[in-house]
Amino acid sequence: MGIPEVTRAVFLKQRTAQSGPELDDFEIRELALPALSSGELLIRNAYMSVDPSMRGRLEATEKHYTTNFIVDQPLDGSAIGQVIDSADSSIPIGAHVRHRMGWRDHAIIPASTATVVDIDIAPLNTWLGILGQTGFTAWAGLLRTGEFKTGEAVFVSAAAGAVGTAVGQFARLLGASRVVGSAGGEAKRAILVDEFGFDDAFDYRAGPAGEQLKRVAPDGIDVYFDNVGGDQLIAALDALRVNGRVALCGMISNFEATNPRNDISKLISVILKRLTIRGIIVRDHEDMRPEFERQVAAWLREGKVISKDTIYEGLEHAVEALFGVMAGANVGKMLVRLDPAA
Repeated sequence: MGIPEVTRAVFLKQRTAQSGPELDDFEIRELALPALSSGELLIRNAYMSVDPSMRGRLEATEKHYTTNFIVDQPLDGSAIGQVIDSADSSIPIGAHVRHRMGWRDHAIIPASTATVVDIDIAPLNTWLGILGQTGFTAWAGLLRTGEFKTGEAVFVSAAAGAVGTAVGQFARLLGASRVVGSAGGEAKRAILVDEFGFDDAFDYRAGPAGEQLKRVAPDGIDVYFDNVGGDQLIAALDALRVNGRVALCGMISNFEATNPRNDISKLISVILKRLTIRGIIVRDHEDMRPEFERQVAAWLREGKVISKDTIYEGLEHAVEALFGVMAGANVGKMLVRLDPAA
C-alpha cells in the first residue's frame, strides 16, 4: 500500500448556535498530506475518542480547558493509530502511537507529540479508554483531587460514562466502603451494579437527585466525583459528611441554556461541613501516570477491571457519535473506529 497524498477530515462548517450544535454544522472534506518534514510521523488512525468536553469547544466561550474548534478548520482530539511513514528515528514505522490529531483518517504529527503504546500490555482501544486520558482522569481525580482513602464512601455522577465507570471500579478495588452512582435510564443503572460492581445506583431521570442519593447512600458519602454539576452536585453537598471532598471533573448540565441554574446559597454546606471542592484538569497530574498505567494494566490482565466501549464505525459517523455522547448514548468510552482492520 502506497503513502496517501490526501485524507478525509471532519471540518467545522459553522459555529454552534446557542440552542446547540446541529449536523449541518459539520462536513467531511479532503485534507492534503504533504511529504514529511524532519521529525514528523504519518499515522493511519485506528480509533478516535469522542468526549463530552468537545461540546464546550464548539462554542466561542471558554467552557473548556484547551482550545475552541475553529470554523473552516478540521476538528481535533485524542486518537490512536499506527505509524506508516516516519521521518524521526525515535519512532519507527509500525509503532502504535496516541496523539491529538483525531477526526481524520490519517494525520501528520511531530514525533515529539506522540506517545508510543504497547499493545502487548493491553488492546489498542483501551489506550484511549481506561488506560487513556479518561481512565487517568478518574485515577487522578479520585486519589489526588478527591483525596480518597480506604474505607470511604464514594458517589460518582454520569457513572456509566468512560470516566465514571473507571472511578467506580478504581474506588471499589482501592477499598471503598460503598460505591454508588447515577446514570440516565434503568438499563444503565442496572449495568453499573451488574457489570461494573457498584453497590447501588439510581436513574437521575426517575426522581429528585437528593431523594435518590439518600436512598442509595443512607449513611452519607465522603467523596463526590462530579461529572455533571447541577442538581446532582446540590444533592451531593447535602449527602457529604463533615470534611468530605468534591472532585469537579465536568459540568455537562451547564452547557445548555435551557437547563435551570441552582441557587448559590446551597454552598453554605461547604462552610457548615468544612467541605473541600476542587477542580481537576488531568494534564496537571502527569507525575501520577506511570503508577496509574502499571496498576490499571495489571488489573486489566487479572480481569479485575473491565473496559467497555461504545463504538461507531467510520469517519462518516463521527459527528453522530459526538451527538450520542452529548445525549448520554454511550456506556463506557465513546470511540469511532477509523480503520476497519483495527
